[in-house]
Amino acid sequence: MPRSSSSRRSLARGVAALLISWLVLVGGLVSSAIAQPRPLDVPYVPTPEHIVEAMLKLAKPGKDDFLVDLGCGDGRIPIMAAQKYGVRGFGVDMNPVRIKEARANAEKAGVSDKVQFIEGDLFKTDFQKASVLTLYLLPQVNMALRPSILDMKPGTRIVSHAFHMEDWKADATEQFDFRTIYHWVVPAKVAGRWVGTVAGAKVELDLVQKFQELTGTATIDGKSASVTAGKVMGDAIEVALVQAGTAGLKMAAVLKGAALEGDGVRLAKQ
Repeated sequence: MPRSSSSRRSLARGVAALLISWLVLVGGLVSSAIAQPRPLDVPYVPTPEHIVEAMLKLAKPGKDDFLVDLGCGDGRIPIMAAQKYGVRGFGVDMNPVRIKEARANAEKAGVSDKVQFIEGDLFKTDFQKASVLTLYLLPQVNMALRPSILDMKPGTRIVSHAFHMEDWKADATEQFDFRTIYHWVVPAKVAGRWVGTVAGAKVELDLVQKFQELTGTATIDGKSASVTAGKVMGDAIEVALVQAGTAGLKMAAVLKGAALEGDGVRLAKQ
């Protein structure tokens, strides 16, 4: 028998009620997810004081440097940098408890005029003005930050407690019992073709760069050469141009805009 109109109306009301309940539940879950802060990228584990001191010694900060500490915790790295080296800077951490503690510690140490502490997401923090960047994060966090770090000004010093950055080899490391400190200097981007003179010889240089390491090919007065022992240190480079049966050339230069310049070296980017 066909259903009565009252039965159809009851069914429709039931379906509508179920739909409304579902929408309310989904809306509540979405609102809850939006309201919840993103989980911390790294659990809070304070760096021992002697490791903080060693990190700063490796970075060699001066009063004209600006230090940024990503995942600053209680603020001990920027605070010690300000106390011992007169360095200005800031630390950032997502945990409001740690930021409150860091600000109190800076006030107690008498350096609140030199360092600030910001509650925020380190992935949304502009740290490009830093000349010293300190990290005690996790390998995956270091790797997520690596592209931004490599875009920093050449010569910026990066110091990480405990964790490396995979195939970007550290320029220096120090070991303290089971703890390792890694130190990098952000290299200038010098890959590509350069043409000019080196020690009076006409040189065409094609550089291949992997972080601070350089390889490539060259011609010296029209004769083929290879690039060996190439390295980048901030905005300075050193390479040896080797030819079979000759002493070749050693070249040291500094990147200045679109030119490499040094003693007897004048090369322009093509």
